[in-house]
Amino acid sequence: MRRLQSAPTRAVQRLPVAVEGQWWRRRAKSMLMLMLVAAVTMWLRPLVTAQPLCRARTVRTGKVFNVIQDVQGDRLYFRSTTTRLIKHPCKKNIALYLGKQVFFTTDNFETSLLPFTIPTSMQVGVPEVTSAHFTGSLLLLVVNHKVYTYDYESNSWNLSLGIKHPVTHVSGDNCCYTGSLFCVDVSNLVFAYFRGDQISQTYIYYSNTGGFSFWKYHYDRQAEIVGSLGGIFHLFSLSQVGMLVVDQGKGMFKYSDHPLNRSLGLSFDYNGTLDIVIAPGQKGILLLWFEKSLLFSRNAGQLVDTVRVKKGEQTLFTSIFEAQITIHNIAVNENELAVITREDNLYYGNLGIVPSSIIKIEFLKGEFTYRMYTIDMHSQLELTALLIPQPGTSLIPLVMVSNPHSLGFQATFYESGYTSDGNTKYKLDIYLKQQQHWGRTDFNFTSSLKRATMSTLTVDIANKEISCVDIKPLSTLISVGCDLDKKIVIQNTVSACSKGVLDALALQDNYSFIIEKEFYDPGFQGRQSSKDLHVFYSYQQLGCPLLVYYDTPWKPVVELWKKDRFQEVVDAEYVLLEVNGQFSYSYSLTAKSAMCTSQPQNWTTMIKESGGPFFWNRENYVSCHDPNNDAPLRWPDVQYQILGGRTANQIVFSHNNGFYVFYISIVDPYYSYCQLETVFSIYVYGAFPVQLVSAGVVMVLLISSILGSVWLAYMIPRLLRTARGRRMTSFVAQLYGRCKMVCQFRASATARTGSKPMGRHRSS
Repeated sequence: MRRLQSAPTRAVQRLPVAVEGQWWRRRAKSMLMLMLVAAVTMWLRPLVTAQPLCRARTVRTGKVFNVIQDVQGDRLYFRSTTTRLIKHPCKKNIALYLGKQVFFTTDNFETSLLPFTIPTSMQVGVPEVTSAHFTGSLLLLVVNHKVYTYDYESNSWNLSLGIKHPVTHVSGDNCCYTGSLFCVDVSNLVFAYFRGDQISQTYIYYSNTGGFSFWKYHYDRQAEIVGSLGGIFHLFSLSQVGMLVVDQGKGMFKYSDHPLNRSLGLSFDYNGTLDIVIAPGQKGILLLWFEKSLLFSRNAGQLVDTVRVKKGEQTLFTSIFEAQITIHNIAVNENELAVITREDNLYYGNLGIVPSSIIKIEFLKGEFTYRMYTIDMHSQLELTALLIPQPGTSLIPLVMVSNPHSLGFQATFYESGYTSDGNTKYKLDIYLKQQQHWGRTDFNFTSSLKRATMSTLTVDIANKEISCVDIKPLSTLISVGCDLDKKIVIQNTVSACSKGVLDALALQDNYSFIIEKEFYDPGFQGRQSSKDLHVFYSYQQLGCPLLVYYDTPWKPVVELWKKDRFQEVVDAEYVLLEVNGQFSYSYSLTAKSAMCTSQPQNWTTMIKESGGPFFWNRENYVSCHDPNNDAPLRWPDVQYQILGGRTANQIVFSHNNGFYVFYISIVDPYYSYCQLETVFSIYVYGAFPVQLVSAGVVMVLLISSILGSVWLAYMIPRLLRTARGRRMTSFVAQLYGRCKMVCQFRASATARTGSKPMGRHRSS
């Protein structure tokens, strides 16, 4: 049986690996150099005897059409001289056959099929298919330069939205790990483009909805790229967008992000129009082919070489063209390749590692296979594999990561006991974390720490036996990104309910409060509103508010939780915004006192840039302490609105009691890849009504009253002994006598009539 074999050509990182107690140390930089000079070889081996494949025989399909049935809609067709069979990478029974007629199956062609059609109501014109791709439960088809989606679960068709120019191809990848939102996002990313267009003038579209809607894709400095477009792909094994540039008979891949965006991949001969197949599993294996050429790459296009034809240990031909083979079609899965030729021969290849010496492996197992893992910022991961070789042999384990620019590892290999029949068991412990945190690589080798990436980890045996029943490599997908189990919680040890300031039952009973118009702005610009705001308090979302004294500078204590377990107190930088637009608070620091070297961001500018509130996050935050921030510090006295981190900045409340509902967002891009945010409430208390007269004035008036009373007590007796004083005494006496007489007269009149004057009276 023929096999496809290859020397390791992926960007493989072999950091310290302990083999039977001996440590081998290699730095990533030297490994990169080794990768660049490594021989890139892959072989096809024809089946022994190479018998013709096409023989006539009758096959029972399970369903027979006794009469000719009318086909509804426009029959689709594929113009190419070679047919295509596109299988769904994750759902093995679903496939699409492209030829003079198109057939779609959901049962692996076990029943007879009518030609695949598109409804006439779609008005496609010429129903020619030029490209097809599966995304989840959708089949994307490029028909007459437009993209259509067919939902085979609901049997419905739709025209993709957003594409304004003709396209010929769609490209994407499929992640088959179940239960992962990240994996769903991978499968939903699709490109649509016109193959063969000049790159500087072409229009490229992308979709993150699985093909329902597309948006124009802006490739960095696209107008400066010379050459035609051979294809554009999401290369998830490297966390890059790769563009195949074709110019003067040479092809090369151009990448979107650091560190690979500084140069192109190595060029290769581009003869004919090559179809690019991304092997399943996100390992970075690409196959480029047309009738007379078959090329491959193990590192997502950085190195591309021809596939050689080999028999036994003898290389028969160095290329498909030299072997005078005409390829009819190819098929590939995670570990194998098959090529069927126009000469009715079948060639089979293995995508594993080339053995220099052969041993038999009896057991290779790891609990991490067919699972997906996440490494968040400053996190790590430990995985273990168990290996059992044939007695008396020594194996060579090989640990590979597809993206050494972002993921590094250290592996230890040792004996761990014996089986019941005496075979030695070996254990392989793999310790992984972000490449940037190992401290072994240069900045020019590692990817940006702020950017979430992914990598595939593969464990294989370098010298294992090749047989009809292979022991497949162990593989898993690792997301260097957001751990969705993480969340932030505001510490609330002293609440307004626990101190008796507010009643929890009252807060749950449709409680509401009023924000006066002088203290809030619905546009979050710090301007007074035209009317008061009536706010309903959501106890279910906010609980009992945290109690804060108005006259004490304050900032929240932010806790990081993973699921239901406390992790740590967050010391990263974060921002607060009152969700109702209240601005009756300020910050204790200014840009100058916060030691900013550039102008800091603030809510006013961020709201203007994003078009609304609540969009200040780790993606758009720029620290004023960053030496690479070239925004000059023009206004050093503005408030510094970032809390946490290196500063002691705090919130200072004005002289008002009441509720504040805050939105909090962790903006430090190096704390976590997650958008950590939440909403919480506080109740500010202790602010007594503002005095209309100052304390100094009151004190002066009080002292003046006391002094005036003392002066009168001294002066009145002296005045009464003078002539003027005696006249005043006589006048007061006469006035008293007249008043007394009037009162006696009114009392006697009342007694005679028996009536009472109007008003309230006390009974005797």
